[in-house]
Amino acid sequence: MSSDYADPQSTVTLPSLPFDSISAIRWSPVSPDQMLVASWDTTVRLYDIGDVPCNTGGKPSEMRAKFDHRAAVLACAWGEGPSAGKAYSGGLDTGVRELDLEKEQIAHLGTHDDSISAMVWAKETNNLITGSWDRTIRFWDPRSTTSQISQHSTPERIYAMDLVNNTLVVAMASRLFHIYDIRNLTKPLQERESSLKYMTRSLACMLDGQGYATASVEGRIAVEYFDPAPEIQEKKYAFKCHRQTTKDAVPQHDGTTQTEEVDHVWPVNGLAFCPRFNTFASAGSDGTVSIWDFKVKKRLRQYPKYPNPVSAIGFSCDGTRLAVAASYTWDEGEHGLKTAKAPWLGVRKLGDEVRPKGWTA
Repeated sequence: MSSDYADPQSTVTLPSLPFDSISAIRWSPVSPDQMLVASWDTTVRLYDIGDVPCNTGGKPSEMRAKFDHRAAVLACAWGEGPSAGKAYSGGLDTGVRELDLEKEQIAHLGTHDDSISAMVWAKETNNLITGSWDRTIRFWDPRSTTSQISQHSTPERIYAMDLVNNTLVVAMASRLFHIYDIRNLTKPLQERESSLKYMTRSLACMLDGQGYATASVEGRIAVEYFDPAPEIQEKKYAFKCHRQTTKDAVPQHDGTTQTEEVDHVWPVNGLAFCPRFNTFASAGSDGTVSIWDFKVKKRLRQYPKYPNPVSAIGFSCDGTRLAVAASYTWDEGEHGLKTAKAPWLGVRKLGDEVRPKGWTA
């Protein structure tokens, strides 16, 4: 497999990169040329994405704005409707912020009691929804003088959230999942336990509203469906991914070493569904990104390996581009910092590799 992950014919490397790990990528819901990037370097950056490739005289990509925070930023989201032109962010300092993308100004909306791990914008209700390690989901109306309009407790720390239409999926510690209708959060529509044995690392909803994909730290992805009917639940499944078998020197009891096949298993750090085809991409700490057609249970493509673990991915709103962040994810603790490379962030122009077999428009 080629090691040219940044082929200039298909990929543009972005300028003015964060100097620490990249935690989230969020494309504009209406513009395929604008993207937010949150980072452990305490910033949210707004990029204008140029032409891919750009080495033929096309428009170059640039960082248009940078918003500084007091601590690492773990989550960001775009506003829509009356909040168009605004974005939102949160992280380790527990504050919920509104970012004015035109004026490059920051407004403080309120706080959680612990780090903010996830946020989504609900265009159906024009609200920001945030999830935290403080075991609460909170709703915010940036136009209101009180900002926070409701708070709902969860049984565990929130690790990830995603929203499709009015259905909110919340992934928590202890492998718990709650599914809500955001129009009535008095109690979850469904309470589930993960199909995967290990801690949830990532989550993304199908864009057709039928279900979601979730992934764990142990190199597995589960495909789940909302409809509780037995015939629909029979369609759910899980599979192994982001793994590698190598021949390593393994120490023996007598002090010698012997070459053996060793399975290396990597966390799946990101999932994202393609708006055009409802296929999805997965990003792993093995430094790879794969495209999956989950309906036929096949991998369509694996891109050349990136220089670091892939910490975040995201499709543009028109599904023609895929942003990839390769940065250290602390899977190997401080020891891994010795070999970690500087963060890399790029945008790949997509071709037929994200199209399901037999697809007809």
